[in-house]
Amino acid sequence: MRILETKKQIAIIGGGPSGMFLYKRLLEYAGEDFTVDIFEAKEKLGNGMPYSNQGANIEHITNVSGNEIPPLVTPVVEWVTSLPEDTLKKYSIDVNKLTEFMVLPRLLFGDYLSAQFDLLQQKASVAGVKTFVHLNSKITDVIDVPGRSKVIIEIGGKDTWEFDHVIICTGHNWPLTHEGKVPGYFDSPYPPSKLKIRIEHEIAIRGSSLTAIDAIRTLARHNGVFVEEGPHKLSFAPNEDAQNFKIIMHTREGLLPGIRFHLDDPRLSNDSLLSKEDILCHMQENNGFLSLDFIFEKDFKNSFRDKDPQFYERLKDLSIEEFVCAVMGMRERADPFQLFKAEYAEAKKSIQRRESVYWKEMLAVLSFAMNYPAKHFTAEDMRRLQKVLMPLISIVIAFVPQSSCEELIALHDAGRLELIPVGEDSHIEVCTEGGIVYHYIDEDGDNKQKKYKSYVDCVGQRHLSLEEFPFQSLVRNGTISPARIKFNSAENALSLYNSGDKDVEPGHDNHYYLKVPGIAITDTFRAIEKSGNHNPRIYVMAVPYIGGYNPDYSGLDFCEEASNLIVSDMFQEENWKRVV
Repeated sequence: MRILETKKQIAIIGGGPSGMFLYKRLLEYAGEDFTVDIFEAKEKLGNGMPYSNQGANIEHITNVSGNEIPPLVTPVVEWVTSLPEDTLKKYSIDVNKLTEFMVLPRLLFGDYLSAQFDLLQQKASVAGVKTFVHLNSKITDVIDVPGRSKVIIEIGGKDTWEFDHVIICTGHNWPLTHEGKVPGYFDSPYPPSKLKIRIEHEIAIRGSSLTAIDAIRTLARHNGVFVEEGPHKLSFAPNEDAQNFKIIMHTREGLLPGIRFHLDDPRLSNDSLLSKEDILCHMQENNGFLSLDFIFEKDFKNSFRDKDPQFYERLKDLSIEEFVCAVMGMRERADPFQLFKAEYAEAKKSIQRRESVYWKEMLAVLSFAMNYPAKHFTAEDMRRLQKVLMPLISIVIAFVPQSSCEELIALHDAGRLELIPVGEDSHIEVCTEGGIVYHYIDEDGDNKQKKYKSYVDCVGQRHLSLEEFPFQSLVRNGTISPARIKFNSAENALSLYNSGDKDVEPGHDNHYYLKVPGIAITDTFRAIEKSGNHNPRIYVMAVPYIGGYNPDYSGLDFCEEASNLIVSDMFQEENWKRVV
């Protein structure tokens, strides 16, 4: 066992974007009594899964522009303009047209993040903060030792090191179920290199998220060619050996995701948002709970009073359910690709004029604002959030890049991309000989089943359970515990429990709880132990395992905000001198 000798030893498990923002935040606080060890399973820091070859090919584009990225060391445009000509040519970038409002290829953006991580290490060296980077180092277990106030991490199943604090930033995880066993079945489109295949038949896609668009862009390129017909206008022609190539998307209610537009407030923050003090005051007056209706009223509705009074008049008396019904109803009544084309035109105009589509922007702000305090909702409100509001939010604020839209439109116009609406009752039957049968109820209420030789699950990063947590010693020892939300109405909870609802369980305190995905954490991302105590040594920022308490947990804004909460908590800000 290696035992470090400095006064405070900090380990960051995972060197992707989450780990980088956490490291950056650590460097903003002076102190001579800590070191940082960064453990990364791959050979490179900074890019993580989404921005490396594990999550992208050259055709994949970010859905954030330079002005939307939280500050790092070097602005994106400045970094890109310094690149050699052959790199710029590889990614078809004209520096004379480059602006901070443009999106970049994901692999190139990953190189940017890696370069920023290198610069942060240089800043650490100048500041006298010792950093130890361990690449190709897979952590196989984490063990809390409360008797000595230490945490042991195990590398490769053999070497063990001790730390005072461990922050788990392991990023995305795509567990395999049938992939590799069932021909033509893909549990996810990642790594995307596996979809560089020729397909002479229809292929089923489940979902319409950015994950689905990643799969579509790769499959299309290996079964045909896009031809530029004019500015922002493409056509698609299949290869000679892929004349029957066609992608069939199966999406909830038959909806396509929303498109990138100009954001007035690119950091998804807003001066009019409720403060922490506002939320605490409300909770004290509301039996300790945060009301979803209160957040909706204060952080969404009220933002339109001055900015868009006409919209406010239409919205002010609507409940969450009525608002969602109005918006979703409008979308569901329209042909999805006609609506997609109309929203593409609207978004294009927004970007050209640098004018936001304000209600969509505020929906993104609302999602960001309610993410951290969501754990304080009642179970009743959490269910409303999951079943009513989040489906709308996930569609509207997907922010699909324009180039992706142009390819989807070209595929549809060529008869190579179709969309089938399915409901929550749809399911997949896996065929051992290969492929799947998709079961769903069509718009006329008829039961349908359709067999596909190839299938890609593209619903995005799913919430992972306590049983799937990668460091099982923390589970066995009760260092972490399952996430759950208290019901406000015992009568309502008891009725659900007696009816066989498996997500409702009684607690030891005579209350009922709703089981939600992943593990329990505090507002500052400390692990909550089985005893209910807050663990002072272990923080969890691994997005697939905290979705129950943080329903909108992705993106660089999340990385920046979460890292601030963790470091402020770890060092009790008043005892540390801010240096950057």
